Amino acid sequence: MCGILGIVATTSVNQLLYDGLMVLQHRGQDSAGIATAENNTFHLHKEPGLVRDVFRTRNMRALPGNWGIGHCRYPVVGSAWNFAEAQPFYVNSPFGIMLAHNGNLTNAEPLKRATFDQDLRHINTNSDSEVLLNVLAHELQAAARGVRLDPSAIFSAVSGVHRRVKGAYAVVAMISGYGLLAFRDPNGIRPLVIGTHETKEGVEFIVASESVALDALGFNLMRDVAPGEAVFIDLNHKFFARQCVNNPCLSPCIFEYVYLARPDSIIDGISVYETRLSMGEFLADKVRSQIPTSEIDVVIPIPDSSRPAAMQLAHRLNIPYREGFVKNRYVGRTFIMPGQAIRERSVLQKLNTVGQEFRGKRVLLVDDSIVRGTTSKEIVEMARSAGALKVYFASAAPPVRYPNVYGIDMPTRAELIASGRSDDEIARTIGADMLVYQDLEALQNAILRLNPQISTLDASCFNGHYVTGDITPEYLEAIERARGKLGMHSEEDNSQQMALGL
Repeated sequence: MCGILGIVATTSVNQLLYDGLMVLQHRGQDSAGIATAENNTFHLHKEPGLVRDVFRTRNMRALPGNWGIGHCRYPVVGSAWNFAEAQPFYVNSPFGIMLAHNGNLTNAEPLKRATFDQDLRHINTNSDSEVLLNVLAHELQAAARGVRLDPSAIFSAVSGVHRRVKGAYAVVAMISGYGLLAFRDPNGIRPLVIGTHETKEGVEFIVASESVALDALGFNLMRDVAPGEAVFIDLNHKFFARQCVNNPCLSPCIFEYVYLARPDSIIDGISVYETRLSMGEFLADKVRSQIPTSEIDVVIPIPDSSRPAAMQLAHRLNIPYREGFVKNRYVGRTFIMPGQAIRERSVLQKLNTVGQEFRGKRVLLVDDSIVRGTTSKEIVEMARSAGALKVYFASAAPPVRYPNVYGIDMPTRAELIASGRSDDEIARTIGADMLVYQDLEALQNAILRLNPQISTLDASCFNGHYVTGDITPEYLEAIERARGKLGMHSEEDNSQQMALGL
């Protein structure tokens, strides 16, 4: 999960890219980068940290030009703390290409070998995004036949990328002297939207991970990039689009609606906020079937993404809704923080209780999901310490029992609290008096009923069905082995980072 952004503007684009990345900051807090172009020269600045910390006035002045791309990075499998993998990535041949990527390639290793052995290209990091960049560069070189590019050749190159690459990928890329390219994998797992803005000088275009970036910058939502589709905006602001794969199938990631996306975004024609309200309705019915409503005095959300579901649940059950936790806005999302020890410390720094909302009450805590269980256990303990008589816990998502391989950092079964445990065992582990999970069918209905044109969702972390069709038990075992080895090093690295005050 990363945030990507590409803009072709009529005036200087650096401030637009900065403001857009600020709005997409929830999608990645590890590093940030912006690349712009002026007179066929690329300008790039990227560093570890939040957007507001990476870019100073001097950095913005060094990013001239009317078109560019931006990226805020969320580290996935085995890549935490490796700041060399900050994006965008650059390759100088052919033409000069800058690329930013959201997702995860499931065949990155064989692709990396192929780019070296067959394409004669060197990969300098462990990032699958650099692999993807070099695959695109090779296909563009082949499509151009060593001469020049046109939209047809560019779309042919994207077709070649689709044939070779497996997994989840939403991409924005700059091709020097030509324009901005964006494309999405054939299953549309990761989101990508297009917007326009009319100015006196002409039409400006934007491509972004979420529609909220368009809203913040004053662009109008045009549509989503279709699965397998590529769009290209040339330097004369002409827009081109083509489907680049046979038989695409839209299967957006269910976790975007549960947790990852901002509630004010619209993804594949579906309001994220409405899906979370809908989740609350379905969850209320499940809670009613397991816990007598007379046994619940108050419904309290775990901020922030569970609020809509908790409000709708409380309304449907006719139980008072209260805010019982105050959130420190200056602590990052614990779900995407590297290292279990760091996550545990961050929960206590992140939330504080409003004591009177717990004291002497039987409370129902509502969260969007339970992944590792670290946050859930700490929060249940906080509720009891604040004086709650009973603590019930409800999850708007089903048990997460399987690894996610499409760009979310929950790769190993050993890290998932629901793996190998029953609901009662999970409740005991987190210390709750009772735990209620949403049913998968109900969660899917909560989303799909808002856009009947979508028939499937990638729900692999809940049901173990991987929509790309290339994930084997051996693949998952290899990820877990690699994760185990890297985890030992990353814990040591984390300790060193903290000792240095980083």
